Amino acid sequence: MAKRVLVVEDNELNLKLFCDLLRAYDYAAEPVRDGRDAVARAREIVPDLIIMDIQLPHVTGIELIGRMKGDPSLKHIPIMAVTAYAGRDDEERIRSVGANAYVTKPIALARFMEEVRGLVPTAAAQE
Repeated sequence: MAKRVLVVEDNELNLKLFCDLLRAYDYAAEPVRDGRDAVARAREIVPDLIIMDIQLPHVTGIELIGRMKGDPSLKHIPIMAVTAYAGRDDEERIRSVGANAYVTKPIALARFMEEVRGLVPTAAAQE
């Protein structure tokens, strides 16, 4: 069975790119366009990985990571932050709220998939 990945991204082009890329590598990508829906959707599907944009309207990815890591039903799920923030302290700040990985935009496709596979290998990769 394909590993399920919740992708929280408000930019339609990035959302399509991430989901298409994940599907090409045998992951089941579940898109969420509005961060306000992310926690409820994560509780509903209990994904194997969450890919979280940090700069979202209405609620920040940092706030969502904090909520998810504080939720007993979600805290075990690894979170990969994807962000255009690339300042010196940004990665440390994002990891301090619970992100397990950090990838900057524009993404390098190979690096993106390397991080995903490092957090949640597909069944084919485990053989």
